[in-house]
Amino acid sequence: MLQNITEETTIEDIAGGEFEREPVPASNRKGWGSFLGMYAGEHAAGTEFMIGPLFLTAGVSAFDLIIGLLIGNLLAVLSWRFLTAEIAVKRRLTLYFQLEKICGKKLVTVYNLANGVLFCFLAGSMITVSATAVGVPLGMEMPQLTDTMPNGITYVIIVLIIGAVISLIAARGYDTVSRAANWMSPVIVLSFVACGIVALQLLDVYTFQDFWNIWGDGGEPFPGQIKYTFWHVVIWSWFANAAMHIGMSDLSVFRFARKASAGWMTAAGMYVGHYMAWIAAALLYAVYLRSPEAQAFLDAGTAPPVAPGPLAYNAIGFMGIIAVVLAGWTTANPTIYRAGLAFQAILPRLSTFWVTILAGTVATIAGLFPAFAMQLLGFVAFYGFVLAPFGAVIVFEHFFARRAGIQANYAERAGIGFNPAVFWAWAISFGLFYLISWQFDVFLSFVTLPAWLLCGLLFLVISRRTQQPV
Repeated sequence: MLQNITEETTIEDIAGGEFEREPVPASNRKGWGSFLGMYAGEHAAGTEFMIGPLFLTAGVSAFDLIIGLLIGNLLAVLSWRFLTAEIAVKRRLTLYFQLEKICGKKLVTVYNLANGVLFCFLAGSMITVSATAVGVPLGMEMPQLTDTMPNGITYVIIVLIIGAVISLIAARGYDTVSRAANWMSPVIVLSFVACGIVALQLLDVYTFQDFWNIWGDGGEPFPGQIKYTFWHVVIWSWFANAAMHIGMSDLSVFRFARKASAGWMTAAGMYVGHYMAWIAAALLYAVYLRSPEAQAFLDAGTAPPVAPGPLAYNAIGFMGIIAVVLAGWTTANPTIYRAGLAFQAILPRLSTFWVTILAGTVATIAGLFPAFAMQLLGFVAFYGFVLAPFGAVIVFEHFFARRAGIQANYAERAGIGFNPAVFWAWAISFGLFYLISWQFDVFLSFVTLPAWLLCGLLFLVISRRTQQPV
C-alpha cells in the first residue's frame, strides 16, 4: 500500500518548507506512486474509528451506507482529479500563495486563523479517540455520545499526557511526523481489516444476505442524532474532505504531480479509508450494540457510547487498543503540524516549534471536551462548509476569469492586502446558506455545494464591478 515511501516523504516535506512562493520546478515533480501511498495512509486513520459507528447512530440502512459511500467517495475522487489536480499542475502554487495573489495578505491571514483553529479542533477529537484506547486497561469511564464536558479526572489526565506527547512530536517537524505515519499506517489498515472480519464472525455473517438481515433497512436514529438517508451518506462522504478538494487545500500537494492524472490516486484513500475502514468500524459498533451493556443504555432511552478503544478491544484485544492509539496519533500529529503552519503565517516571529506547541495546546484543550469527537459528523460538515467556498474563488477565477472580463490575481496586480470581492462573496454565501440550514433545519452538507457555487459566482460579479484597470 505505502509505495515509494521515500518519495512520499519528500513531497510532504517540500510541501511544508520549499517553493512556497514560486512554482514547483520540473526537477522536483513526482510520479503517481507517491500520491497513492500518501492518500492511502492518510485516510485510514483515527477519524475512521469514529465515523463508522456514528453512521449507525444515525440509523443508516445497509443499502444507503454501501451504495451511498460508493457514490459519495467517487464524487470526491472526481473533485480531486478534475478540479484540484487540474489547477495544481497548471499553476503549481500552494493554496496560501494562490489565495494571497487573489485575496491579499490581510484576508489570507483571516483564512489562516480559521483554518488553524478548525485543524486544532479536529486534532483534539483524535486525542479523544486515542484516550478511549489508553483508558481501557485503566478502567476509565468512557465519554458518552451526548457528553460535552470531561467525565472524570482519569480522562483529563490521559488527554493531557497524550496531547503533550503528540504536540512535542509534531513540533519536531514534518520529517518526524511523516516517518512515524509511514511506520504506523500499515498496522492501522491491517487492524481495520481484522476488526471487520472478526466483527462479521461475531455477527454470524457469512453471506451478503446474512449481512442484509442484520443491518437491513437501518432504524431510528439514537437520541440526539438525526436520521441519515441515502442522500445524507452520499453528500456527507463527498464533502467530508471538502476543504481539501473543492476547497483547494490540496493544491499544496498536487503542485508536485507530473500530471493531473495523479488526482486519481486519491481513490486509494477514499476506498481503503472512507469505504472499507468506515464499514469495518460500523461493524464493530454493530457487535457492541448486541451486548447487554448497550441494550441497557437503549432500554433507558439513552445512546450507547461510541468509544473506539473499547470497540476495537472487544474485537481484537490489545491489538485493537494499539491500533486506535496509533490511528488517533497519525491523524492528530500532522493536523497539529499543519495548524502550526497556519498560525505561523499570523505570528511570523515565532519559530515553527513554538507555533506548533501553541497549536498542540489548543488541540489538547479541545480534546478535553468529547463533543468534538462524539459529534464528528456534524463538525466535519461544518469544517468543509466554512472553508470550501474559498476554493470556489480559485476555481472560478481559473476557469472563468477571461469570460467574465476580470483580471486574475487582482490583489497582487493592484498591490492590495484585502480584496473586498472575495470577502463579500464568502460572507454572503456563508451567511445565507448557514441561515437556511439553521432556520429550516437543513443538513449542513446539503448546502455546501450551493454555498460554493454562489461564492464563485458572486466573486466574478463583484470583481467585474469593483476591479480597476492595473
